[in-house]
Amino acid sequence: MLIILNLIMLVLHILIFAGLVPQSMVWGGQIKGQASLYIFEIVALVTTLLFIGIVSLKAGYISPGKWRKAAGIGCWLMFAYLVLNIAGNLASFNSLEKYIFTPVAFVMALLALRVALEKSSGS
Repeated sequence: MLIILNLIMLVLHILIFAGLVPQSMVWGGQIKGQASLYIFEIVALVTTLLFIGIVSLKAGYISPGKWRKAAGIGCWLMFAYLVLNIAGNLASFNSLEKYIFTPVAFVMALLALRVALEKSSGS
């Protein structure tokens, strides 16, 4: 479920990057200028892909090998990031971000916590 939600977020960020979704919908509506938007969206895309990779490693979809411990730490970092994201969403001036993305981030944080607490697959 966490991978699916991250894939949905990945598509959303691609649509924002492509200009198909208004930039006022994200980043608290505070991004001014195309250059800033591109930087923030590239960071969001890389972060989302990293989260998908971390969960895939932790779940055993990708053989973790020597990355097992890093995947565990990554899950805790993802949980912390999502908790901070909830705070940011709540502080947003955009009602869509506040009332739609806050609950999504909350669910994702709970799922990330669940994955972080779980023993790695195959251990």
